[in-house]
Amino acid sequence: MKISVALAYYNGGTYIREQVASILSELQEEDELLISVDSCEDGSKKILKELSLEDRYGRVRVIRGPGFGVVKNFENAIRKCKGDIIFLSDQDDIWLPGKRKSVLAAFEDGKVMAVVHDAMLVDQNGEQIGKKTMFSLRHSRPGKIKNFIKNSYVGCCMAFRRELIPVIMPIPKKMYMHDFWIGMAAESIGRSVMLNNVLLLYRRHDENVTDLQHGSIRFMIRKRMRILNCMILLRFRVRQYKKSRNNKGKERVQV
Repeated sequence: MKISVALAYYNGGTYIREQVASILSELQEEDELLISVDSCEDGSKKILKELSLEDRYGRVRVIRGPGFGVVKNFENAIRKCKGDIIFLSDQDDIWLPGKRKSVLAAFEDGKVMAVVHDAMLVDQNGEQIGKKTMFSLRHSRPGKIKNFIKNSYVGCCMAFRRELIPVIMPIPKKMYMHDFWIGMAAESIGRSVMLNNVLLLYRRHDENVTDLQHGSIRFMIRKRMRILNCMILLRFRVRQYKKSRNNKGKERVQV
């Protein structure tokens, strides 16, 4: 089973070498790592070029990003992935040994559309922060209502089947949580699995795009309203997807 890793990049020269090294240590020869670059104005263009040339299997592909923010950058990378299973990656974390094997084992169940694993929080030097993991902080578990209230689908800890791409693409402009959007699509078509295994060091530093804290009440209400609008669109796409699958099944039977 071939896997692709979709990494959204924006001036991430500080940690990208360590991140890529940890990813490549988990990949096989036929796998791939796509780095969609929105900006490398921090002087990291040379680093990215070196990373693509240094891998003897040619697994690292650096592509130009759309320049419209992190969600569209991830969308750009996902669209170009060729793998059966697509892993999402930030630019500053560290994959731990066994991540690939543990996640792919969960996908042996054909009904599983997405897998999310636990992560340990570390500081900029890779030192553990507190005793709680990502799952314990977010009370992570599947369920549309639960995740509407508090999202468990943390992108850097996620992988999903290529089969979801027709449903999730394009990601709506109002949806600023690509990971939540993918997780809801997975639950609408099949099911999601939450692995308790800690398979990533989640780095917290001043340049993080995401935040573990809630915004203001006004912001949260506006955010939920936008999500509800997107869920209506998702419901329509899922119906179209299932209809298409049923039609293909009937064609095979007739043949």
